[in-house]
Amino acid sequence: MTTTQPARIDLPGRVVLDAVFQGDPAACPVVFLHGVTDSWRSFEPVMPHLPASIRAIALSQRGHGDSGRPAGDYDPADFAADVAAALDVLGVERAVIAGHSMGSHVAQRFAIDHPDRTAGLVLAGAFYRLATNPVITEYWDTVVSTLADPIDRSVAVEFQASTLARRVPPAFFVMVVGESLKVPARVWRDAFEGLLKVDHADRLGSIAVATLIIWGDQDAFCPRADQDALLARIPDSRLTVYAGAGHALHWEEPARYAADVAAFVASL
Repeated sequence: MTTTQPARIDLPGRVVLDAVFQGDPAACPVVFLHGVTDSWRSFEPVMPHLPASIRAIALSQRGHGDSGRPAGDYDPADFAADVAAALDVLGVERAVIAGHSMGSHVAQRFAIDHPDRTAGLVLAGAFYRLATNPVITEYWDTVVSTLADPIDRSVAVEFQASTLARRVPPAFFVMVVGESLKVPARVWRDAFEGLLKVDHADRLGSIAVATLIIWGDQDAFCPRADQDALLARIPDSRLTVYAGAGHALHWEEPARYAADVAAFVASL
């Protein structure tokens, strides 16, 4: 492992993103994309376990963490366009895109919109169609659609706790709750609304790169049926199941997740 280096990436005409880099700058670039209301710090437990042969680029997506919070444009295509712009600024032609939850949906969209820049996909806690996911639609109806600033701490605590099937270090959990509380209510609403409204499921067959799907069998958000649908739609895809893990499987098993990502990258 090499030292993690913080950075600010100015995407001209778009937004400034908070990020960290780790690994050999000449190594295979892997862009890590977090879930909704998280930040690049979602991958803090993973970073120490990644080999230097991976050039890890972990981004806080627009509206999240300490990145800029523009007035609008929070659907998966907007997030994916930010990733492409970040690669431009960094001088990276192609990268493996590793997304968790919302980040996995952005990764799918990036591969659809930017096939020539996608070297491979890692989808963890991945959704197929969010608009027909009863857990997500109920959460939108009962919580997110009614949020106002300041976000009550109990909302962030309950949301982050619902992503887990196992305990994580208490200090880490406090940190991710704090990252969620940085996100204003309008970004919670806009990001969830974008996920619910933008459906690219019928375009998944155009993804022409190897795809590793990682799923915890105690995931309270993404059912096994979603994983099977992704496997059926994405031609060169395979599934790895973490028994006993929840939605945030990379928090619960960071060493295993890092090893699986590293082995996948090495196989490309």
